[in-house]
Amino acid sequence: MSGRVQIRVARADDAGHITWMLKQLAIELGDGTVFASTESTIRRHGFGPDASFSTMLAETDGAPQGLALYFRHFSTTRGLPGVYVQDLWIAPEQRGARLGTRLLATVAENAAHAWEAAYLTLSVYHDNPAAAQFYSRLGFAAHQNDAPMSLTGPAFKDLAGSAGSLA
Repeated sequence: MSGRVQIRVARADDAGHITWMLKQLAIELGDGTVFASTESTIRRHGFGPDASFSTMLAETDGAPQGLALYFRHFSTTRGLPGVYVQDLWIAPEQRGARLGTRLLATVAENAAHAWEAAYLTLSVYHDNPAAAQFYSRLGFAAHQNDAPMSLTGPAFKDLAGSAGSLA
């Protein structure tokens, strides 16, 4: 075994590893009971010409060590494209070895070249101070004037279903 961590863009055949790492992240964040992604949904939505997201993988000799799941973002305030990191997970034995920084740097570089991304944004759980400190050390700053909000489940379906009747 080489023991050296390699970072690369994920392929469709990595869907099982991606799902496993996302499940670990969900468990660590207390979202394990509501985690709904499957290998099939990751493969369907994360690969191909209309992929909803991309994933950067870190691995040692084929064993998963971390991931960054990300997608295009656009800021009308900045007037520039960016990249949004939805999920960042590092295997516990790799934490503190700068793997998270390497993954974020690789995502930033990839997005800058692929679609001229000029910034990176993400969200951090309020009850995850270690992650907040990690991001702060890299120079991330919290937005004081906005808070993430979501419309999901029946409320999303109701709004989407009302589009025709609102015209």
